[in-house]
Amino acid sequence: MSLIKRLSTQSEQFGKSLRALLAFDASQDESIERAAADILKNVQEHGDSAVLDYTRQFDRSPAASVAALEIERREWLAALDALPADQRAALETAADRVRRYHEHQLAQTWTYTEADGTVLGQKITPLDRVGLYVPGGKAAYPSSVLMNAIPAKVAGVPEVIMVTPTPDGARNPIVLAAAALGGVDRVWGIGGAQAIGALAYGTQTISPVDKIVGPGNAYVAAAKRRVFGTVGIDMIAGPSEILIICDGDTPADWIAMDLFSQAEHDELAQAILLCPDSAYLDQVEAAIARLLPTMPRADIIRASLGQRGALIQVADLDEACAIANDIAPEHLEISTADPQIWADKIRHAGAIFLGRYSSEALGDYCAGPNHVLPTSRTARFSSPLGVYDFQKRSSIIQVSQEGAQFLGRIAANLAYGEGLQAHAASAEYRLNPTDSKS
Repeated sequence: MSLIKRLSTQSEQFGKSLRALLAFDASQDESIERAAADILKNVQEHGDSAVLDYTRQFDRSPAASVAALEIERREWLAALDALPADQRAALETAADRVRRYHEHQLAQTWTYTEADGTVLGQKITPLDRVGLYVPGGKAAYPSSVLMNAIPAKVAGVPEVIMVTPTPDGARNPIVLAAAALGGVDRVWGIGGAQAIGALAYGTQTISPVDKIVGPGNAYVAAAKRRVFGTVGIDMIAGPSEILIICDGDTPADWIAMDLFSQAEHDELAQAILLCPDSAYLDQVEAAIARLLPTMPRADIIRASLGQRGALIQVADLDEACAIANDIAPEHLEISTADPQIWADKIRHAGAIFLGRYSSEALGDYCAGPNHVLPTSRTARFSSPLGVYDFQKRSSIIQVSQEGAQFLGRIAANLAYGEGLQAHAASAEYRLNPTDSKS
């Protein structure tokens, strides 16, 4: 039995086969939705006591109060100091690269003055307070801490509050170390939907935030979906995706491992290769079979590739780019000679990796651009997380007396056309007496 599907664009059934491959049931589990809704309602109504009850129930915490769930800064700094030298250096380098990249995204307030003295512009201000959710327990995602906290601090957010579950009191030292490097201001050992509720609504101990970012399980995703509108959220992410366009000259083992790098996330992750060379697809398929048994997460990779992976033979790289735009993948590797030629044809992708040495894994950890990316074809209209997600734009309008004479007539004319007489009168009151209708 084949480990991964083989498709060809020359097949009459290709369109149907591709749609079936891309299909993902994003419907929510009703029991999870109900549980998240009940938790959020309880937190909203009862604050600290609800958060404490859920944390005792789900994380088996002995804490006597929510205040006792705060993880003090000295513990983060101790965790950073205790890291092995090579791990600390890697984390610091990644943090520095992420910070330098995102500094280029920083928007500034701007204005311009028209000939009559009217000033128009845009004022940029950071959000006041941001909440960062970080999975905890056995999972360790220090890269997610950096990718979410650093852009917020570059944007100028005064307070970044991190929440992370600590089941049985297990605190992940590298996650705490990343909080120290990422500029996080406070850390609470709270997880699940109750943490999202605490951040969104606030409790007697935890102040509410303006936006919640960061990955989480199905309960966290359901809670984020429900609190949107009370607070902002980054996105509701689907399974991880990689699409590779290859000309057939990259070592097959490299491409196989790049496919594995996303497939190992979970069984619903998607890994697809587009290439015009059938013999090369054979080589990649053989590499998959040879390398898979060496992977610690082989069962997950096997399920992912078998259910949602594919090796697709295309007519040429132009056709590959057209298919890529239709798929709008989270991660797109263009593993070819002269990759920029093909990148110019790409309109929809979360992140584009150019050339044979640009593995997606580098983007996940340390290249610099953000790894929080749109999934499930949302790259058609969404962008990676960035500094701009933590800044607001306010319009600036300062109309001069002379400008009010010109703009007032226009506004009044349009307002009368809409039947909004008070709007018209408001504009006309600013007209000079000789020009007004009064």
